[in-house]
Amino acid sequence: MGRVLGALLLLAGLSACGSSPPPATRASPTGGAAALRLQPVSFTEIPGWEEDEQSAALAAFRQSCRRILALAPSAALPPAGLAGRSQDWQTACRQAGRLPANDEGAARRFFEGAFQAYALSDAGGSQGFFTGYYLPLVAGSRTPGPGYQAPLYRPPPGPGAYSRAEIDAGALAGKRLELVWLASPVDAFFVSVQGSAEVSLPDGRSMRVGVAATNGRGYVAIGRILIDRGEIPAEQMSLQRLRAWLLAHPSEAQGLMEQNPRYVFFRELPGADPIGSQGVPLTAGRSLAVDAAFLPLGAPIFIETTDGRSAALRRLMVAQDTGGAVKGPLRTDVYWGGGPESEALAGPMKSPGRLFLLLPKTVHPLGAS
Repeated sequence: MGRVLGALLLLAGLSACGSSPPPATRASPTGGAAALRLQPVSFTEIPGWEEDEQSAALAAFRQSCRRILALAPSAALPPAGLAGRSQDWQTACRQAGRLPANDEGAARRFFEGAFQAYALSDAGGSQGFFTGYYLPLVAGSRTPGPGYQAPLYRPPPGPGAYSRAEIDAGALAGKRLELVWLASPVDAFFVSVQGSAEVSLPDGRSMRVGVAATNGRGYVAIGRILIDRGEIPAEQMSLQRLRAWLLAHPSEAQGLMEQNPRYVFFRELPGADPIGSQGVPLTAGRSLAVDAAFLPLGAPIFIETTDGRSAALRRLMVAQDTGGAVKGPLRTDVYWGGGPESEALAGPMKSPGRLFLLLPKTVHPLGAS
């Protein structure tokens, strides 16, 4: 997916009797006020740990293990100083592959035995910020025609970082880069924001599309523009409210969308699930988009927050994606899957919460003893 560019507006030594937890450490890949702090905690200190169905997280972790096991054992995993080397994770991955499916006790014992949990915070404290994203279901056609006039493009060859406004004005027209045509520019915009889609074709078949590249421009949240203009109150802003505004203001919609200069280029995806930045299929309700400058892709992360309906959300996720709007050590995006129910959970989600990172017990962040 590449993620997926932002909602709203991408193991050795497995014995449970391993060494005692390392002291509190700090990892600050980019330094400054955004430094990430790690405080070792026991699993009993994580709210909701005992109630979660961790076999679902184990299935998602196995997907990440496909990439981890393909690495050289000595390869350092980013971010530097935090995640250790691939060999630290590979023993856990091999053990995970031998566990029975849907065995909650075995899954919980595995995570508790293989990993040390850390409560995360930064210079601003321990409160993170969670949004949600989903797989849009849209109508489209492989050829242009009545009702299908909004193209999604493949990446252009060579340099040429056109802005969204330039592309919408025809900068790529006639270059045979069109991948699929959607019903409206608003659909195309939201597909680019989510980073993937399932496209229903006129012949009854469907195709999956995901991020192939971007134009390299910065991401601008147009929902924030509407909030600043007083069009939608901040507490009411959601994907649904934003879409409704765009459809209700057709003469202004194109100009507003073009204030986000970032443009996403797509590719057709095989398989049933979108692909995250780690290169593995995403799991609905268990895959998490993070800022990979601070948190390692493939790592289990327990979250304590609320979903888009304000219901408690306490579960083990796996960092498998990134996003243009997901910036900072405590900023994350929950992948909810496809369909109306997923959109309802993802769209309104703007939730504070806490994060607990799991690292293999052989990893000592930033030289911790």
